[in-house]
Amino acid sequence: MAGSKIAIYGAIAANVAIAVTKFVVAGITGSSAMLSEGIHSAVDTFNGVLLLVGIRLSQRPATAEHPFGYGKELYFWSLIVAVLIFGLGGGVSFYEGIQHMRHPEPMRDATWNYVVLGLAALFEGTSFFIALREFRREARGRPFWQALVQSKDPTTYTVLAEDSAALAGLGVAALGIWASHRFDMPALDGAASVVIGLLLAGVAVLLISQARGLLIGEGIRPETARAIRSLAMAQPSVQDVGHVLSMYIGANEVLAIVDVNFKDGTATGEAADAIAAIEQQVRARFPMIRRLFIEASEAPVEPLAPA
Repeated sequence: MAGSKIAIYGAIAANVAIAVTKFVVAGITGSSAMLSEGIHSAVDTFNGVLLLVGIRLSQRPATAEHPFGYGKELYFWSLIVAVLIFGLGGGVSFYEGIQHMRHPEPMRDATWNYVVLGLAALFEGTSFFIALREFRREARGRPFWQALVQSKDPTTYTVLAEDSAALAGLGVAALGIWASHRFDMPALDGAASVVIGLLLAGVAVLLISQARGLLIGEGIRPETARAIRSLAMAQPSVQDVGHVLSMYIGANEVLAIVDVNFKDGTATGEAADAIAAIEQQVRARFPMIRRLFIEASEAPVEPLAPA
């Protein structure tokens, strides 16, 4: 979580500076795209604070009411962040763009817009590379896209998604401002704001989909379940392995239940040794499985007491 916090702090610092600057210049120049970008940065700042709240709440110790802890708090707050990106970031930008297209106003001065967009790109790029560095560190050598798809820590990939959308939005805003000024068509500035709104909405939908899957009980990947079955089947006393039930209960914490059938005549002690070996091997290979329960479908045989 330390790496996630570094990425979030970097994003908050960048977005505060950028949002203030964008709003000031939007008021000076009357640019709709710049106003949308200011709204976007303000929403991203608030989102960073919510992610920090999620991290803090998710680290509370387990209680009698929540025996598996509060790890899913992080998924709840990441869902709230995604909804805010969709509603406040995407929705307001889209609405502002439509209004500007319906009632276009000539841009008073485009120079300041370019200056701010350049500074914003510098700050956003710095935030993006901080988040990317922390993400690569967590990926532990895995290919980028594979690590991104498999990541269950919403803090880092949310910051990455926000910064990517921000950099793309800056490019769209710059193009809209240039076209509006070059062709003397103020409506193009509004069109850029609409595109920014759609871009943010698209990113938000992806984040909502990821958060939804984790909140409703997403489990480990099929290949991980197959590997656990193979480890269990390697024990001489195991006849078959049934269901491998699992669920992410935190960013790096999985609950797993393995259903094991022992061979006929397996003694209780032999079964206990096999279960201990399976647990040790699974935990060593998959450290994110913090809570592992192995159930014996067929009860082992108690050894007969000597006469």
